[in-house]
Amino acid sequence: MRQPTRGPFDAAPPPAAARLLPPASVLLASLATTWPFVATFPFLPPLGLMVLLGWRLARPDVFRIWAPLPLGFFDDLVSGQPLGSAMLLWTLCFFMIDLIDQRLVFRDFWQDWLIASGAIGFCLIVGRLVAAPIGAHVDTVLLLQIVISTMLFPLVARFCAWLDRKREGA
Repeated sequence: MRQPTRGPFDAAPPPAAARLLPPASVLLASLATTWPFVATFPFLPPLGLMVLLGWRLARPDVFRIWAPLPLGFFDDLVSGQPLGSAMLLWTLCFFMIDLIDQRLVFRDFWQDWLIASGAIGFCLIVGRLVAAPIGAHVDTVLLLQIVISTMLFPLVARFCAWLDRKREGA
């Protein structure tokens, strides 16, 4: 299928650096959890998912609907989760956010925070069910990880907004 031609009054497409900044930030955030850090409990938040949600909730036009597939694949390779779990869960989160966007006329930050908290909790709980046996006693640590991720999401959203301002200026 051919791409439509750009009209004389249409905006110019963004440069390659501006187009690659959102996926690159998600990939770098996924890599941040591999930093050598000695911890008794795995309480680090899923930063790749949080940055992806921060971009998606702030700027819905940045990522296409298929974007969570390659980004989730990279996160699965880096994090050690079963292959395909982040691909499926991140895509389901995108579909859920699209469904919410169709229903709501206006969203404010509190609703974005609630949507992101639900998506993060969903991904962590289902990822635990997929990766760990049911008899494993990791529920307290999982709850701690969900709370830490929920509390850190405003910082991640602000970081994504800062990157977006830099990207628009480029």
